[in-house]
Amino acid sequence: MEKLDWSLIRSFLAVAEAGSLSAAARATGISQPTLGRHIHQAEAALQVRLFTRVQQGLVLTEAGQALLPPARAMRQAVADLALAAAGRAKGIEGTVRITASRVVSSAILPPILARLRVEEPGIEIDLVPSDTTENLLLGEADLALRMYRPTQADLVAQKLAEMPLGIYAARTYLDRKGRPDSPEALMQMDFIGQDRETQIIRAMAGVGITVSRSFFPVRTDDPLVYQDLIRAGCGLGGLLCHIGDADPTLERIDGLVTLPALPVWLVAAPALRQSPRLRRVWDALASAFASPAFRA
Repeated sequence: MEKLDWSLIRSFLAVAEAGSLSAAARATGISQPTLGRHIHQAEAALQVRLFTRVQQGLVLTEAGQALLPPARAMRQAVADLALAAAGRAKGIEGTVRITASRVVSSAILPPILARLRVEEPGIEIDLVPSDTTENLLLGEADLALRMYRPTQADLVAQKLAEMPLGIYAARTYLDRKGRPDSPEALMQMDFIGQDRETQIIRAMAGVGITVSRSFFPVRTDDPLVYQDLIRAGCGLGGLLCHIGDADPTLERIDGLVTLPALPVWLVAAPALRQSPRLRRVWDALASAFASPAFRA
């Protein structure tokens, strides 16, 4: 009889939640053959069949469905154990895993982390650029910078700043098209939009401007490519003023539309907040975002 251990349960959860071996491999970094072997070992240990193969991938059997809640409880227990141990760590040396959006990770965090490395060379940083929400209670990251107020009651959160947004265009684009002097003239300009996402359309609706996807002649869902399209002169777009004002090739269009500022929240799991290493990085991030450069 196979021995059941956590690695097998972790693979079972990954495949159950991803729906296929290939998707689970991409999500976990574990190879498909290893995941497949783990599933067979888990089935042997539990003496039940966990999955049925279908054209789209793998679906849980009735037994697999019944085992999903206790498997998730086991994952939470493992995460709680790791968090509690991390919270007890007394030394400041070690690794801190930070997650933030791709834009913040690319344009804002590097100089902050460079200063921290000079001040605390014993602290190593894993930076995870991600526009999805990492689960801090499951140990996917130690600290998170989020552009919205967290809703999970079990997290420790601090609002760091309200970062202003502005409408920007390349100077070369404005030299060619002219500089708008009214809201009506502004709406005659080319705007860069999104392909499948709808955040920009919803943000424009929030300031009283109703448009559809076809309003935007150039579209992308990649936030870094979005910035590059503005810089290249493809049209106007909204940027954090901290980024747009620092680029001499861009010009801010003021006074025609007021965009709401983006809040910045620093978030951690409660146990990790007690770690001196986490506290040091927390304080460094909070201090950096207290700068007037990050204020609306």
